[in-house]
Amino acid sequence: MKIAIGSDHRGFELKEKIKSWLCEQGFDVVDFGPASAESCDYPDFAIPLGEAVGRGEVRFGILICYTGIGMTIASAKAKGARPALCRSPEDARMARAHNDANILVLAARDQELNSFQKLWREWIETRFEGGRHQRRVEKIIRYEDRISCR
Repeated sequence: MKIAIGSDHRGFELKEKIKSWLCEQGFDVVDFGPASAESCDYPDFAIPLGEAVGRGEVRFGILICYTGIGMTIASAKAKGARPALCRSPEDARMARAHNDANILVLAARDQELNSFQKLWREWIETRFEGGRHQRRVEKIIRYEDRISCR
């Protein structure tokens, strides 16, 4: 499974640890950057990653910044991207089950590799429930389709 990952400078160290661990687990990881912990701007990585997820070039994305808030806002601008800022395995399970979230956003201040691994297990093992949740996701998709024609 192909997974995209990106961060800003505050999430760089965690990104590198997660990327290595995911590769060890057999995932095909595409790194959207940055290449160092030098100061950078989160939209430069969040938006292209969101677009790649939205186009279906990768199955899921993972974005990391200090709070996770900037990455969530920026990646949500891409059509088809449904980012979810998750701080716990329960957040990850609900984001997948009810929102069909496709980008896992992490706050570097709240996560370490060990806590990420537990969160990731919930994310990757949880399937979208559909049903009433499908209707809600379809409303978002219809809105995106409508505004992208302008």
